[in-house]
Amino acid sequence: MEEDIKYEMVVYWSDEDGVYVVEVPELPGCMADGNTYEEAIDNTLLVIREWMETAKEIGREIPKPKGRLIYA
Repeated sequence: MEEDIKYEMVVYWSDEDGVYVVEVPELPGCMADGNTYEEAIDNTLLVIREWMETAKEIGREIPKPKGRLIYA
């Protein structure tokens, strides 16, 4: 299913928590963390799938990915 996930993910290191944090701006409240960059991404892919499953169950619209939202 990862191939279907095309949402932008913002990854950053949190000194406060001592982990990488990943936010998915297009899916409100969708975020995850991990001890390594790779673990944080893997956890985020799982959370995105869970977010979409929950949205379907409660009848919430799932936003279509818009692509790049943040510019450096």
